[in-house]
Amino acid sequence: MKDQWFFSRHRGALTLSALLVLAGCASKSPAPTGERGGQTTTAGAPIASKDLYTVKRGDTLYSIALDHGLDYRELVAWNNIDNPNRILVGQSLRVRAPGAAAATEAVVVRPISTGTSVEQRSLGTSAADLLKREPRAGKEPYSEQALARAQAQAVDPVPVTPVVARPEVKPEVSPAARVEAKPEARPDSRPDASGDASAGIEDVAWIWPANGKLIGTFSEGGNKGIDINGKAGDSVLAAGGGKVVYSGTGLRGYGKLVIVKHNNTYLTAYAHNQNVLVKEGQSVSKGQKIAEMGNTDADQVKLHFEIRRQGKPVDPLKHLPQR
Repeated sequence: MKDQWFFSRHRGALTLSALLVLAGCASKSPAPTGERGGQTTTAGAPIASKDLYTVKRGDTLYSIALDHGLDYRELVAWNNIDNPNRILVGQSLRVRAPGAAAATEAVVVRPISTGTSVEQRSLGTSAADLLKREPRAGKEPYSEQALARAQAQAVDPVPVTPVVARPEVKPEVSPAARVEAKPEARPDSRPDASGDASAGIEDVAWIWPANGKLIGTFSEGGNKGIDINGKAGDSVLAAGGGKVVYSGTGLRGYGKLVIVKHNNTYLTAYAHNQNVLVKEGQSVSKGQKIAEMGNTDADQVKLHFEIRRQGKPVDPLKHLPQR
């Protein structure tokens, strides 16, 4: 009776508790994937942090591409960006091609097989075992004398003369018949002007991009290149052969800008031009006129010239020939 009374009185509270438990279980749904600014990331396909760049205030897609030594169109493709002129502060952009990291092959270490088995024999032999051997002339009957001889042989075995392996004698080859081995040709790994030995593999034979006077030099954390003065309309030349990866005014402080990609290591930038004579995607040769000097986004007529090694500005005077 007491149990029925307790259940009847508390039935409502028990029912409410059961409903709350069921509601809690139903609310545990999978976390949704997020999409922001054209890039989709899921929990099942994480991207390594070294392959991502977080957009900061003042960044543009073009400045990010320049700082990473990339063509901005690569960023557009890798991040599914619809409008290159609109990126968000805090947005994560992939700055490395998907699958660019080479897979490291596992090295399997296996023991060296000699291909032959080694028979193991006991070093000691008892007198009884010697008596059990069958001599060439027949079996020896047991006797006290035979046992004594067997024990003597076991104590003082017959010495074994070791066999010395003699080196194989090869016929002498006359000097006329010898073929001189030539060293294997290797890529040019001479250090470039900055002293980096690895840079010589993709180094460029640079020329000066303009004929004016040097009025500004490179400084770490300051001027990212050099400045050359001149008159409006003076020729701006490609410092090396390559492909135009940018032509426009999308980088603040550079005015009308041309960027040429020479190889996977080097980019050059030509800023403040009055007129640009090349288009994006166009191949240019060393010494080709690509622009005319001007003062766009500058306080005087000049060419601002940068050399970028894997996106990092380097001192052009360490690469350009002396004049």
